[in-house]
Amino acid sequence: MREQNRKLTYYIGATIDGYIAGPDDQVEDFPLDPDLLGAIKEHWPETIPTHVREPLGVADAPNRSFDAVIMGRGTYDPGLKLGITSPYAHLDQYVVTTTLGADTDPGVTFVGTDPLAFVRDLKAQEGGGIWLAGGGKLAAALIDEIDEIVVKRYRVLIGGGIPMFAGSYRPTAFTLESNRSLESGASIQTYRKA
Repeated sequence: MREQNRKLTYYIGATIDGYIAGPDDQVEDFPLDPDLLGAIKEHWPETIPTHVREPLGVADAPNRSFDAVIMGRGTYDPGLKLGITSPYAHLDQYVVTTTLGADTDPGVTFVGTDPLAFVRDLKAQEGGGIWLAGGGKLAAALIDEIDEIVVKRYRVLIGGGIPMFAGSYRPTAFTLESNRSLESGASIQTYRKA
């Protein structure tokens, strides 16, 4: 999976109306249907957190698309509150924050104030794909470097919350590469930067 000019993929779950979480970071109302979970296990097993890989039968699954993950502090916090300091130990992990440091977990690299420069540097290094796991503010800050968006579309709308992109108005063209509808009503859409 080693390649030059690494690709940054915003791989995210979102509601029909484009939210990645509720206003208070709620995700418990997002139905993870068996067919959607099956697609994740088959195509993106590395996006399953380390602590649930064994129970879900993917403990030994190879990393298919990504060897690194970058996330904002809000995406990192739910696991941290449960005592999970290294949620994706099978990947190189980067968390954008100015309030946490290496003493939190030596297996996680904490990125300070310039995530755009950091991602540009990371993409220039040798390696596999880079997974942008969220959140909406970080995605908006990195829009120029996002090469691909993969949206797992949950079959629910919530009317408000944390949007996929939480930034200023900035039209950026992407081309729909695939749209897979699942029997449950969930779907997986892949877009590439136009």
